[in-house]
Amino acid sequence: MNSETPRIFVAATRQNDGKTTTSLGLFAAFKKRLGRIGYIKPVGQRFVEVEGMQIDEDTMLMENTFQVQVPLADMSPIAIEPEFTRRYIEHANNDFLVKRLQHSFDRTAWEKDFVIIEGSGHAGVGSVFDLSNARVAKLLGAKVVIVSGGGIGKPIDELALNKALFDQEGVEIAGVILNKVLPAKRDYIEDFARRGLARLGIDLLGTVPDERMLAAPELTQISEIIDGEFLHAPGDLRRRVQHVMIGAMSSGHVVEEFRPGTLVITPGDREDIILAALSSHSLHSPAAPPDEPGSAEPGRESMVVGVVLSGNLRPHNSILDMIRASDVPVMASPLDSFTVASSIHSMTVKTLPGDTEKIDKIQSLIEQYVEVDRLLGKLR
Repeated sequence: MNSETPRIFVAATRQNDGKTTTSLGLFAAFKKRLGRIGYIKPVGQRFVEVEGMQIDEDTMLMENTFQVQVPLADMSPIAIEPEFTRRYIEHANNDFLVKRLQHSFDRTAWEKDFVIIEGSGHAGVGSVFDLSNARVAKLLGAKVVIVSGGGIGKPIDELALNKALFDQEGVEIAGVILNKVLPAKRDYIEDFARRGLARLGIDLLGTVPDERMLAAPELTQISEIIDGEFLHAPGDLRRRVQHVMIGAMSSGHVVEEFRPGTLVITPGDREDIILAALSSHSLHSPAAPPDEPGSAEPGRESMVVGVVLSGNLRPHNSILDMIRASDVPVMASPLDSFTVASSIHSMTVKTLPGDTEKIDKIQSLIEQYVEVDRLLGKLR
């Protein structure tokens, strides 16, 4: 297996800590400094079918963003579909899987100046089929960067557990990146986290502040988790939802609760709420920057970015005609209002291919708040 091309394994202390976000930002930073960058996600758990192959979603994001010039099958060699673990326990085929990983890595690293290996969670994920993140990093000869949530006590406790498993496999931790750190406390957290991690022999490489926009779901993402059907879909359905409210009060009071980026959830027979949302779609917001995505026009920010009609209730035909004549996307859901709101609140917001605004923001955050050059110095 290739042992010459520099590489880094990106792990995390838990799911949704920002592993893919970090990998995407590091890819851009390394590409600017080094040139040709390869990418591989050895073990994927969320995948899409592409030309008969099961390809990890994060791999598709990286390919769409950077045109990595590596065969998709090698960037995503193992997909953990529902029956994978049961079949492995019944008929272990570890040697085959190891050879497949190493062969795919060789093809990923071919004519590349650096390779980013994205793990699938914390150090122990994959142990059930003998390919924990710690072992995969060992098999591929990579040092590790661990991404953890912002804070001091909890992240350090979790990092200590992860370090134990990487140490057991003989894998060196190049450093830690704390993600989603409260902006007002970033300096304080960075100071004490750096000192706390030093006691474990772990280097802090950066503290990335929480960016609200990255966690804001788009209307298309919301429609998927609430079984939504668009009754009216004008313009860009990738508008971001910053605030969710259930329209359960009078129409006069509901207008007072509208903020920029509001998604209104209301039963389909509350026509007064629907009309209030339609009329408040493009209220003037002095703080809105010109040409902001989702704005109705330069200098104006959309107050209501969408409406969900819950409970499979539909308004009168005259209201439907007004909806179709408006600029407000409206979808219907069979779920009740509370379930719709709860589903949105608990959803995991992934970065989608083609979301240039979010991708640009991620790259900027990593470049600004992670010591990229010092990390590269540890890997050369």
